[in-house]
Formats: sequence, C-alpha cells, structure tokens
Amino acid sequence: MAYISASVYTSHVPAIGAALDQGRTQEPYWQPLFAGYEFSKQWMQEAKPDVIILVYNDHATAFSLQMIPTFAIGTAAEFRPADEGWGPRPVPMVQGHPELASHIAQSVILQDFDLTIVNEMDVDHGLTVPLSLMCGQPTAWPCPVIPFAVNVVQYPVPRGQRCFQLGQAIRRALDEYDEDLNVQIWGTGGMTHQLQGPRAGLINKQWDSKFLDKLIDDPEAAAAIPHIEYVREAGSEGIELVMWLIARGAMSDVASGSKPTVRHRFYHVPASNTAVGHLILENGR
Repeated sequence: MAYISASVYTSHVPAIGAALDQGRTQEPYWQPLFAGYEFSKQWMQEAKPDVIILVYNDHATAFSLQMIPTFAIGTAAEFRPADEGWGPRPVPMVQGHPELASHIAQSVILQDFDLTIVNEMDVDHGLTVPLSLMCGQPTAWPCPVIPFAVNVVQYPVPRGQRCFQLGQAIRRALDEYDEDLNVQIWGTGGMTHQLQGPRAGLINKQWDSKFLDKLIDDPEAAAAIPHIEYVREAGSEGIELVMWLIARGAMSDVASGSKPTVRHRFYHVPASNTAVGHLILENGR
C-alpha cells in the first residue's frame, strides 16, 4: 500500500521565488533564509519520495472569484507553471500522478469530503516556491506532484478542524491504495502576515512559535484554533496555516501511531513582509 513517510511545512512567499530565479540567494537579505533550507534539500535527496501531495492555495491564477472551490485536487498528468503577471517562473513542468490522485478523490469523496476534481490547471507560486526551496533548481522535479488546492482567499474558508480531518481521510485513502508508494504530504502558506490595511506588515514571532509547538506536540489543539485567532494574532493572510493542518492530520500519530520525529525546524523573519516557518516531520515505519 501507499504510505506517508513524512510531512513538510513551509511558507510560500512569492518574493522567495523571484530571489531564486534572479540569482539573489546569497545577497545579505536573502542568505539567512536560504541557509535554513540547506538541510532540507539534502534530506529530500535521501528521502526519495515517489509522490508528493502538495497542499497550497491558488492566488487567482487557476481559479478566480467566478469559481472558488473549497478543496480541489489536480488529477492531470502535468501542470504548467502559471503566469502570474510577469511570465511563468523558469521552473520545470510539474508531473502529476493521475492514478493516485483519482484514487484519493474517489476515497475522500466517499468519506464525505466534497473535492473539486481538476483535470487541467496551471500552478502558481503557492506550489512552485515550496518545490524550489526543497529541491533547488533542477531541470526536472524529483517525483510526481499532486496539487491539492484549498480556498483561503475568499471567506468562508474551511476551519482548521475540517482541514485536520481531511488529512486523516487522505491517509486512509493511501492505506487502501494497492501500489507500494513512498508519499510525502506538504502543507504550505503562512506564517503570520498581513498584506493590507493599517496592520500591513504584521509579524507575530511569539504566536508563530507557539503554533509550531502545537503543530508538533498537540495537533488537535492547533486544529481547534478558531478563524478569529488567526486574523487577530497571525494577520489576515495567516489563515493560510489551516493548510498545514491537512498535512499534520495525515501523520501516523493522529491514527494511534508513534509520534513523528522532528527532522528540521526553522523560522526566519522577514521574507518580503512575511514570517517564514519550516518543519519536517518523519513518520516511523
């Protein structure tokens, strides 16, 4: 059967992608941030996942206010990097895994989560920046990627508890898949940031640190954080952190397995106007 070997959590700030693409990673402003991902790139080479389920939010590229799915899974064979207004990022085409994606859709929908099935879409920085941070700048991504988009742009957005339960449903779907696949699940977006209004530029280090602690040691408590706390403490865009709870809900300890191993934890401010958080949790097997 397919199994989740690890979960990865990282912010997906678009300026990080621009810094990578423009060769500015060693500039004094950016060097401390990219140094925090050096361990992660080496770990990825050793982990060798067969498939990555990458949870992210679309930023009005594949979807718009005309159509806003709460949860959407990409079932195509490939996904183009999106043009977000300044041309597509110079990164490889994303190869999908239609068979596993279709199986997850079938299983999760029958567990009463209503996914939108997307057979064609472009993927923006929400998906490509995490791949770049974890894999560097290869000519091809190391394995197929299943895009899993969550609406955290237009309210009503899903509760953390709902996302946490969805992660558990994805894990159960993998348990039923016949092929032996090493699967990673990534949650992206966040941490604290606000892009508009009088509090634009908000960063709350103390709250971010507590969230990371909860995510590791008490994910049920992290899942219980209400929307109003994200908005008040993490800023209007801090709500992206509910996507991390999908990845956390898929880990074995949530289903009475052993506690995951923390392989890496990193936090840095600022990156553009956002706090950057990063975790790697490994399941035992």
